[in-house]
This record gives sequence, C-alpha cells and structure tokens, in this order.
Amino acid sequence: MRLGFLVMALGVGAVAALIGWYGARDIGAHVLAAAWVIPPVILLHAVQLHLSGIAWQGVIGVNHPGRAAFLLIRWIRESVNSILPVAQLGGNIVGIRLLMHRGVTGAQAGAGTTIDITLEALTQAVFTLAGIGVLAATEERAWAPWLQVVVGVTVAIGLLFLLAQRAGLLRLVEAAAEHVARMFPGMPEGALRGLHDELIRLQREHSAVARAGTLHLIAWLIGVGETWLAFTAMGNQVSLATALVVESIGMAARSAGFAVPGALGVQEAGFILAGELCGVPADATVALSMIKRARELLVGVPGVIAWQWLEGRRALRK
Repeated sequence: MRLGFLVMALGVGAVAALIGWYGARDIGAHVLAAAWVIPPVILLHAVQLHLSGIAWQGVIGVNHPGRAAFLLIRWIRESVNSILPVAQLGGNIVGIRLLMHRGVTGAQAGAGTTIDITLEALTQAVFTLAGIGVLAATEERAWAPWLQVVVGVTVAIGLLFLLAQRAGLLRLVEAAAEHVARMFPGMPEGALRGLHDELIRLQREHSAVARAGTLHLIAWLIGVGETWLAFTAMGNQVSLATALVVESIGMAARSAGFAVPGALGVQEAGFILAGELCGVPADATVALSMIKRARELLVGVPGVIAWQWLEGRRALRK
C-alpha cells in the first residue's frame, strides 16, 4: 500500500505535467464544454458494468446470489481497482470475498473470477486489434510495426496466462492457501481447495464462456460511444471510426499501466498517442481522459463506500 500511494503520487504528478504541457486553459475549456455529458457517460458505463456482471455470473454458473448481488459486487470490484492503489488485483480479491460471504464456494468464486479476468483481457485484445485495423485502413502506417508488436505481446501474455491456468497455475494458490487465508480473516479452512479442478470444470462450459466473452466485447464497444459523445460535446466532430481507435488504444494503455493506481498518466499518454495517430489535438484527448476520470470518481468512490458499508454491516452482525 505504501508503494502504491507513492506510485499514485507520481501518477498525479505526471497528469499535472501533461495538463501543463498541453495547455491547462484549453484542456479546462474542453472539459467545461463537455461537462454536460458526464451523466450520459455514467449511464453508458452502467450498461458496461451490467453486461460485465452478467458475464461474471455466467462463467461462475450459480443462481445464488441473484443477479442484483452480482451487479453490486461487480461495481465494487471495479471501484476498488480504479480508486485504490491495489495494482488492479485488490478489487478481484474483494469480489471473491463478497461472493463467499453470500454462499459461493471459494473454489467457484476464485475459478470463475479467473476465467472472467482472462476473457476480459482477451476480448480487449480483440477490441484493440479492431481499432488498429481501422487505423491501418485509413491513416499513415509508419507506426504500424511497433504498435502491432505491442498488441502481439499483449495477446501472447493472455494466451500464456490461459495455458498456465490449464497447466495448474491455481494449484500453486491451493498450495499457498495458508498464506492466502491471512488476507481473509475468518475464511473457512480449505475454502480454496479444489480451485484448479473447478477452473477446468468451468472452462468446459463452452456456451457460458462464449456468451461471457461476447458480453465483454460488447461492453468494450460501448466505450466507443462514450468517447464519441465526449469529443462531440467538446466541438471536435470525429467519426465513430476515430472514436474506436482512440478508445481502443487508450484503454489498452490503461490496462498496460495496471501497476499504477488508476493508470494515472499512462491512460493520458495512451489517449495522446491515439489522438496523434488520428489527427485529434492532444488537448482534446487529455480533456477526454479528464472526463473519464470524473466518471471514474463519481462511480468509484460510492462503490468503495458501498464495499465498506457491506463489510461494516457484516462485522457488526458478528
């Protein structure tokens, strides 16, 4: 956590430096002009969370807790990852913990969440490749070799992670169950037993996995509407194709910066790069990132509060 807060401070400094470099006055004017789109952007993001929650429940394959509980926990899971310095991992652990509180076994929750994270990463790679394909068809291609290498490495890492799961990666977690249990005060003994076997069983549910992957891909595509709407509100009339390129490359940069809390500075650099490739001014792309940051805070802070409320209520009952 101390390291996380240090990195967060550096990220805030990087964002401030980028805003100063590309013109705080121009960026501020863009943000003020587009402030009215924040509520619609939040609604679009709520649809993304809804689809992601359905996908998560689908791969876990349980009817209890109900869908509303899965959507609530999915919101909390994302909020913890985006607001707190937990390297995009803490929210997933919190999500597993909250599911266990509602009767889902540790093996089911852990294996299903692992599959969900994998599908989210693989569908993002497809989404990014779609953006690169659109860019390659419409713009200068001098950038193509190095950008394709970056995406290729990302896809390779995702496939290696998938193969590692099949080879028994989660058996290591089972073997380290005593250490993991220290992160979950009061976790029942043997709660993670059978994690690998459950993962293999859930992966064999091909229709559920395919449906979840489709939902995740649709969720990524909805982000294009968010970007297009924000640019339009700023007065930058861009096509949906340009919005696709900016959103896909910007989100890929955010995911690559998972070790930085909120990908502070990394997300902004990704949007600047994507904008340069499409001819969108840097001040507009930084303003786009600020609008997304505002949405992130307005959605994420209440999500973290909801998590603490659930944990506090449970503690008081005990």
